[in-house]
Amino acid sequence: MRIQKVDTFPLFYRIPKPYGDANGIKSYRACYMIRLTTEDGVEGWGECADWLPALDKGFRDRIIPYLTGKSAAERNTLVPTISQWHSRAASAVSMALTEITAKACGLSVCGLWGGKRRNAVPVYASFQSYTDGSDWTKQSLLSIERAIADGFGMVKLKIGGKSIACDQQHISDAQALLQDRIGLALDANQSYDAAAALKWKALLEAWPNVMWLEEPIPVKHTDEYACLRQRLSVPLAGGENIEAAADFIPLLTRHAIDIVTPDPLHVAGIDDYLGTLKLARQFGARVSPHSFDGALSRLYAVMAHACLEPWSKMETEAIEPVEWDVMDNPFAHTVPVRPVQGELMLPEGHGTGLEIDMELLRFYKWDGSSYS
Repeated sequence: MRIQKVDTFPLFYRIPKPYGDANGIKSYRACYMIRLTTEDGVEGWGECADWLPALDKGFRDRIIPYLTGKSAAERNTLVPTISQWHSRAASAVSMALTEITAKACGLSVCGLWGGKRRNAVPVYASFQSYTDGSDWTKQSLLSIERAIADGFGMVKLKIGGKSIACDQQHISDAQALLQDRIGLALDANQSYDAAAALKWKALLEAWPNVMWLEEPIPVKHTDEYACLRQRLSVPLAGGENIEAAADFIPLLTRHAIDIVTPDPLHVAGIDDYLGTLKLARQFGARVSPHSFDGALSRLYAVMAHACLEPWSKMETEAIEPVEWDVMDNPFAHTVPVRPVQGELMLPEGHGTGLEIDMELLRFYKWDGSSYS
């Protein structure tokens, strides 16, 4: 099971109608996919996201020479070594090695992890609510209508990028569409302080369909999260940029957060991601993965959720939803799975059970030019 070849697929897409969140407007989407192939022809795919020039140089100059000739079974050695060089690159290598091992054992990834507990996992429609046009609220509401028509029963909208009054009007208008029957999460992307977050208190208490408030303040402010959790009536969520399972411990031990939101692309390997899920369960915390930036990593988040023990004895709330990017992003189609009525059925077969769309990889291949 020695690695014979490493292929890389840097992908780039210029967004015709830019959109964004409290961190700013995005004018492009970028993704970096890799394929490892062993001497006996077993393939494994991985994915990461970062600045493409740095990723591409890092893989070609260091990671590919390091991996070539190594045993694909040595994931516990290879991934931590690469993580010292580039943690996000390590996440891609980890996925690819995991799939190779599963295929070599004649198992699905879920089978390799001990078997799935459910065949379908709920997903919610995730929006980047802002555009640079004056009609951004109108465009947002139209997008929400489309998601509801597509069968999504839960949505996440952005706040924190406009004035509080402007954002509150936008969410109030959106609530007229949701009519309390569609679950709503609000994500501020760490843009507030505690005083600003508390200005949402009255509305949050009046809206029965609010699922959680995500990252209202910087995640490093653990004590303030604990204070907000006592004063707000809705669950608090966060942690998409936390890189290691151990880094969630302060939030969990202080009971500062209700729902952790790890991202498979932001941790140093899928094994550490699984460790985060298990750690959260040990503290009785819920997990709703952040998976906005990658289709393959989102599939890994869904597969991990399929294997995760329930957080509640209530049958209707046995497993939390996974984020599903509904914005303009052609890379979402590189992995051929789609939710139906707000649920994603787990694919069958060895490894991930799916074939990557090579035509899309070729079409959106980055040409090496500057895009900053």
